[in-house]
Amino acid sequence: MSERLVIALGGNALIAPGQAGTIPEQLANLEASLGGVVELIGEGHRIALTHGNGPQVGNILIRVEEARGKAYDLPLDVCVAQSQGEMGYLIQRTLHNLLRRRGIARPVVTVLTQVVVDRQDPRLQMPTKPIGPFYTAAQAEELKRKGYALMEDAHRGYRRVVPSPAPLRIVEQEVITRLFEDGVIVVAAGGGGIPVAVGDGRLVGIEAVVDKDLASSLLATALRADRLLDLTAVETVKLHFGTPRERAIERMTLAEARHYLAEGHFAPGSMGPKIEAAIAFLQRGGREVIITRPELAAAAFRGQAGTHIYPE
Repeated sequence: MSERLVIALGGNALIAPGQAGTIPEQLANLEASLGGVVELIGEGHRIALTHGNGPQVGNILIRVEEARGKAYDLPLDVCVAQSQGEMGYLIQRTLHNLLRRRGIARPVVTVLTQVVVDRQDPRLQMPTKPIGPFYTAAQAEELKRKGYALMEDAHRGYRRVVPSPAPLRIVEQEVITRLFEDGVIVVAAGGGGIPVAVGDGRLVGIEAVVDKDLASSLLATALRADRLLDLTAVETVKLHFGTPRERAIERMTLAEARHYLAEGHFAPGSMGPKIEAAIAFLQRGGREVIITRPELAAAAFRGQAGTHIYPE
């Protein structure tokens, strides 16, 4: 039976550990990881895709900084818009080729998406969202001396962090919904959406990066999705991650998700927002949230892989 799915693809899932993140590398990773998504499309499900942009927007910022004095500066909201165009194109192209190979005729389109945030959101004063490449402790100290904020990211090294306000509303929600209802595969809310605030009836760009998981949850509710699939770098959610007590969890209820989050099992810059997004989606009427690796999407949809989070 056809279902309504929002599938969130992590920005780090496009760049494997140790890779530089070149366009050929990202295209190869996409081709390998979107097979499960194509299988779900072939089964007739309505699908909207979102994606992270942490590594990509971080690299855009590096280019901006290296070109300072030679090219005009780009505010962070414009960097997010650039990443939406770049990554949307790569996803569209890869999906087009994979679908054509299987004889599936479904159009794919990317919608440049703005997300409204609150100018007074306290998160704008607390950089927590990791972006860009990983650095060693020594490199991180050097960057801190230059005025950049950094934090350790899931025991994998240090990364720059930027403000990440909560998404309140998707500006292009009506257009995305029309496309989705018509059976178009929509790539939307890339990188969490371009953060904007409303002032005097005008939209104004905000220097931040919205978390893609929270934005995906918002989009899933707007599209009345049955399930939210969060495809990331791990097969399952872990309790006591990175310690000798680490263990995978395959099933949990909404109440258990709240409990584990409150106990501090999920880092703010990595798994934390995914669990927050799952909780929000289920509270608003969603049926299920699945967290797993991209290549396991179809198997996880059938209950054969991943972590599954259900309402009470």
